[in-house]
Amino acid sequence: MNTSIPVITHSDPLINPKSLEKIEKKLFHYMRKAIKEYNLIKKGDRIMVCLSGGKDSFTMLMLLKKLQIQMNYTFEIFSFTLDQSQPGWNDDLLRDYLKKANIPFEILKRDTYSVVKKKIPEGKTYCSLCSRLRRGNIYAYAKKEGYNKVALGHHRDDMINSLMMAIFFNGEIRSMSPKMLSEDQSHLVIRPLAFCQEKDIAYYAKLKKFPIIPCTLCGSQPNRAREKVKNLIHSLSLENPKIPSNMLRALQNIKPRHMLDKNHWDFNSLDLVQGQRNGTNESSSD
Repeated sequence: MNTSIPVITHSDPLINPKSLEKIEKKLFHYMRKAIKEYNLIKKGDRIMVCLSGGKDSFTMLMLLKKLQIQMNYTFEIFSFTLDQSQPGWNDDLLRDYLKKANIPFEILKRDTYSVVKKKIPEGKTYCSLCSRLRRGNIYAYAKKEGYNKVALGHHRDDMINSLMMAIFFNGEIRSMSPKMLSEDQSHLVIRPLAFCQEKDIAYYAKLKKFPIIPCTLCGSQPNRAREKVKNLIHSLSLENPKIPSNMLRALQNIKPRHMLDKNHWDFNSLDLVQGQRNGTNESSSD
């Protein structure tokens, strides 16, 4: 079996070097922007980069490697992949790619696939249990090995899709934070691609010819709610291309006192006198 990795170089006749440089520069710019705005990476960090084998995590890993070189290796990156024992899983090319890129890595095998198939009835969505089991293994490994940050490859579209999913199906207004404490507060979870668009990531991954490992669990299920939401946002963006960016901006521009949540606004004690005393301005321009 030929295990050589088709790494893109400027001499590759099938790739326009300027296209690769342009899309990498764009993605790198938005990653740097997210890192700066949310203080995601500092000198001395030990970052465990979660590499699922998909386009998003591959893009994140290679852009972080580029940043690491630019910052003269003042922070550490380590690639972690969880082999969930899915049928057809083959990580030979992934291993070779990481070796050639000189990135330290670990591929840990845990049979969460059988657990998910056993627990979830046929026709029901696997995503929730699958991701919960995956997160448990990821966080446990990071804690054991002393990594202070765990990097996940979620991008802008994941965040706005999650917002609509939460509204439509959970009755909540929430999404994915670019930086948050893990549940046991052992490490920070960061999302460096928070400002990057999925279409740009897909194009970059195609040009770079990453050795993608397809998902045979969640990715194999038709008519998932997340796909429906994704298609809805896409169809709306065809009429107004600013809709996805406006949704991301909305996540950064929350107005609690214009919401109905009593945990964020004391409706019982609110009256005109109190509002005037506190200098509250209920103008329509808010």
